[in-house]
Amino acid sequence: MPDRAETGNVTTGATPTDGTSTAQIHVADYGLRGEALSPMETLAQSVSTIAPTCTPAATIPLVAALAGNGTWLAYVIASVAILLVAWCISRFARYSASPGSLYVYAAMILPPWLGAAAAWSLLLAYVATGSSVIGGFYHFANLLFIEFTGRGFSGAALAILVTGASMWIAWRDIKISARLMLWIEAISLSVILVVVVLLIVQHGFHLDPGQAHLTKMTGGGLRLGLVLALFSFVGFESATTLGAEARNPLKTIPRVVIESAVLAGAFFIVAAYSEVLGFRVAGQDLGQSQAPMGVLAGVAHVPALGVLINVGTAVSLFAGTLGCITAAARVLLLMAHNGLAHDTFRQTHEKNETPTFAIIATGVAAVLPVAVLAYGGSSGLDVYGWMGSLATYGFIVTYALVCVALPRYLRDHGVFHQGSQIIPWLAFLAMLSALVGNLYPVPEGPYGKLPYIFLAYLSAGLILFIWQKRKEKTASPMA
Repeated sequence: MPDRAETGNVTTGATPTDGTSTAQIHVADYGLRGEALSPMETLAQSVSTIAPTCTPAATIPLVAALAGNGTWLAYVIASVAILLVAWCISRFARYSASPGSLYVYAAMILPPWLGAAAAWSLLLAYVATGSSVIGGFYHFANLLFIEFTGRGFSGAALAILVTGASMWIAWRDIKISARLMLWIEAISLSVILVVVVLLIVQHGFHLDPGQAHLTKMTGGGLRLGLVLALFSFVGFESATTLGAEARNPLKTIPRVVIESAVLAGAFFIVAAYSEVLGFRVAGQDLGQSQAPMGVLAGVAHVPALGVLINVGTAVSLFAGTLGCITAAARVLLLMAHNGLAHDTFRQTHEKNETPTFAIIATGVAAVLPVAVLAYGGSSGLDVYGWMGSLATYGFIVTYALVCVALPRYLRDHGVFHQGSQIIPWLAFLAMLSALVGNLYPVPEGPYGKLPYIFLAYLSAGLILFIWQKRKEKTASPMA
């Protein structure tokens, strides 16, 4: 299997979308297939990593268990927070394109150790999100097995199967990956939207009183529900990992980042409102449902679509696994180029132009904890929640660091104005609030252990960074 480690730079004549600079931008290809992806294929990367089909099926019930009639409000607030972060990321993406995405944005401005913190946090975020959607996959796949055969299948075996298929596609061809992810999500979302529209039409075009008046919603429940609502969006920025592979990346990627945040937010708000409404009509508890879209399809008098949605959700979770491995592998690739990971992960396949060993490493890292938990009897939804919450820590830390770095970055590019500080600091405060919401009060059960797992992981990454720097200093002739 031929691989190559070193490549040159690709120079693109693209200029920042605000027209403030005419300097050519140098985009390193790192052995990846330069300018291979269309704008729609680039959008597919972000959409698949968000895996929006999974939110109505798995995440909204978790939010509803906490926020109740305020579920839609939790998603409105989360949408605003994510749009603030998306604006910051899109400003970076106008001037810089590389596989390292947010890690590079932070590392260009912040002290090296904070750049390393962003790198390790982002890598964990994508890998843990991959673990989360793998857990969701074996849950919904087993629902389908039970529906059609009357018996379930090994969760560990299903996790290994979906990860192996995702790794193969991610290694084979980035264009195949992008197109497959786009079609999967488009079909799944279309079916869900049919059910949502039917629910709203049958209820009549008037507000649901319970949700309109936020009946029985508590401030604490809304706060905790907001944290889970943010998880629905994580990965919206993953198109930035395709900086070396997207066509006209300095124009395409900033637009895709904003589009994915806006489209996801609108879909989640409507879905949250409709699900709470539909379960009230059905007289069931949304927070306890294992297959909520099946219930909603029954309420909308199209029960056949419930099974179809479960199929679509399982396939969407497969696409999410593929998207996470694709993004994580490219972050690991650039970390290796910058000395934060072993040189082996710099290598790309000569024909496929994909990061072979980085794909293997991130795929194995994503499936290993899931296979162990599944073998131990953990449900797919539990794994989805645990690993998703762990991923959220990584995303929140990375998003916050990028927002802090933006004003200095804009100043360096001569496009800074006083208003440029307002949105980054609002976005930073939003992420800080989300982090505090995760940590206080300390969650019960397994969720209470996740902050310590994240801190231990991040500490190990920073210790490795310090050790590497000392090693380089000792080896330097100037030492």
